[in-house]
Amino acid sequence: MTKTTSPDLSAASQQARKAALRQAALARRDAIDLDDRLEADQAIAAHALALPVWGEGGPVSAYWPMRSEADPRPILEDLHRLGLPLCLPAIVTGRMIFRRWAPYEPIVPGGFGTLVPPESQPETAPRILLVPLAAFDRRGYRIGYGKGYYDRALGELGPTVSIGLGYAAQEIDAVPDEPHDRALDWIVTERETIRCG
Repeated sequence: MTKTTSPDLSAASQQARKAALRQAALARRDAIDLDDRLEADQAIAAHALALPVWGEGGPVSAYWPMRSEADPRPILEDLHRLGLPLCLPAIVTGRMIFRRWAPYEPIVPGGFGTLVPPESQPETAPRILLVPLAAFDRRGYRIGYGKGYYDRALGELGPTVSIGLGYAAQEIDAVPDEPHDRALDWIVTERETIRCG
C-alpha cells in the first residue's frame, strides 16, 4: 500500500522550508556591512528610478525600512519631487491597507517594528508597490516575514506593478511557491534589475 502525505503535513513542510530559507537569507542580509548597505541602497535607488513604470502615475506604495532592509526612502523622495502621490502600508484588523504619506510627514509605530502614517491620513489604493524581501528568486517569487500580508494585498488591489527591493545576497535558486503566492513584476538589487514572469 502506498502511503500518502496529509495536506497538513505537506503545508507544514513547505512552511518549514520557507522558514529555513528566510532565516538563511536574512542572515546574509544582516551580514552586509552598514557602509556597503548604504552604497547598495544608492545603486538600488538608481536602478529602480530607471524602470519604465513611473509613467503609470501613482499612488506609489513603499515601506518604512526596518532592521537591515533595503531602504526605499531615496526612491520615495525622488518620486515625491516628480509629483507622484505616495503611501505607506499599515496593518489594520489583520489586513494591509495603505495610507497617504509624503516625505517628512509624521509617522507612528504600527506594530511588527514598523512605522506607518497616522490614522488621520486617508486610505488609498496604490498602483505601484515597492515591496521588501527576505529572499527572492528570478521568477519574482519572494519570501517575506511569513504573514502573507503582501500576497493578500496584491490579490485585493487588482492590476498593479509590484517591485521587490533587496540585496543580491538575498537571491535563492527557487522560492517554494504556493497557490496563494503572488509573483512580483520586477526585482531590483544593487547589481541588476530583473524583469520577472
